[in-house]
Amino acid sequence: MPTGARRVPPRALLDPARLLTYDALRAVDTDDAYLNLVLPRLLTERSISGRDAAFATELASGTARMQGAYDVVLDECVSGGVQSLQPAVLTALRLGCHQLLSMRVSSYAAVTTTVELVRAAVGERPVRLVNAVLRRVSERSFDDWVGQCSPDRVIDPVGHLAIRHSHPRWIVQALLDSLSSLEETEAALAADNVAAPVTLVVRPGVSTVEELFAQGGGERGRWSPYAVRLDGGDPGGIPQVRTARAGVQDEGSQLAALTLARAEVVGRDRHWLDMCAGPGGKAALLTGLPAEREAVLIAGDRQVHRARLVRQALRAYSTTPPVVAADGTQPAWAADTFDRVLVDAPCSGLGALRRRPEARWRRQADDLDGLVALQTALLASALSAVRPGGAVVYATCSPHRAETRGVVEAVLAQRTDVREEDAQALLADVPDLGPGPSAQLWPHRHGTDAMFVSVLRRTAS
Repeated sequence: MPTGARRVPPRALLDPARLLTYDALRAVDTDDAYLNLVLPRLLTERSISGRDAAFATELASGTARMQGAYDVVLDECVSGGVQSLQPAVLTALRLGCHQLLSMRVSSYAAVTTTVELVRAAVGERPVRLVNAVLRRVSERSFDDWVGQCSPDRVIDPVGHLAIRHSHPRWIVQALLDSLSSLEETEAALAADNVAAPVTLVVRPGVSTVEELFAQGGGERGRWSPYAVRLDGGDPGGIPQVRTARAGVQDEGSQLAALTLARAEVVGRDRHWLDMCAGPGGKAALLTGLPAEREAVLIAGDRQVHRARLVRQALRAYSTTPPVVAADGTQPAWAADTFDRVLVDAPCSGLGALRRRPEARWRRQADDLDGLVALQTALLASALSAVRPGGAVVYATCSPHRAETRGVVEAVLAQRTDVREEDAQALLADVPDLGPGPSAQLWPHRHGTDAMFVSVLRRTAS
């Protein structure tokens, strides 16, 4: 080795938790991977558990959530701005920023481990840059950097909140439009940056909350009678979850399904449809409920692989309900067939940003045009599929007005045989659901994803 040359550390000798986090975030950036899927897989493959796994999870999720704010800070510290950096180097710098500005990691450890990570993953050339940039980042606290880099809170409150809470500006504006209060908008943004609790759901007829307590511990959910919140640990290790007698499902999603079951229908009540059923959580909850009334649920999804996931979710039931691969906008069923229909429409996912931290950076405001057109078509199709006297529940995991009230109002304007009913009356135990008759859940109010629910009834043909 030449005199003065530095040895590049083998990847195997680097800190395993930090290396795993780096590899996970690179997969998110280069392969469009989902962090909530790639991170558990890497933890298992590399046998990382306990405190190291908790550290890697916080580092990966926190870095993904806060990357917008960190990029603003790095833009101040890098000559030429973040656009001049190699993507692999930028990922490492974001990891360093999260340790320096948002975790209880010493400046020395954060800088040194990030430098060694870059040396091994990228090479020697950017090492001095990374070292210098992170040392400059460490000179101020996160609040001080926000004060220096963000717009004035009074002059441009949306721009200020976008940097402080690391959300794209258009999402901040959408939340403000829905909440009409800067203070509550800030509370909603802060809630997006707190990891969601692990919530389980028992499948009626094949398991009970009491059985789940006995195996996995936890506590009852706040709103759903089928919900259990875990204190920690891997839900995959619980027997009921392994056998699909229970599953992981946010309480907001559970309430959307329960709203369909609670809605009043006039006349017969034997045929239910979950139109956009994949990956199967709501269908699995709903399958046990119509069985108690001698009714049958049909689950459909346009994508074949998602229909397979629905079948997997339903495998605990002795009699598996029909699952079909069908496009809800071009239905395989006749009009006026069903007594109840659930439309859990594809959406922006803005209501689940706390559990999908990278999603806020993938979505663009322009994406809503296509999504709203699809949501409107699905709801219109559902209203044709339900018979007069039957009920349709439109649900979407978004608080954006275009995807919620906008869709419902557009469809109501097109039809004279539909009326909207009081969804909030079907969720009477849940407070602060916003202006009716629809219901809007929020992480900061209810501890759930920001699920929207509307109940529509077909009247005379």
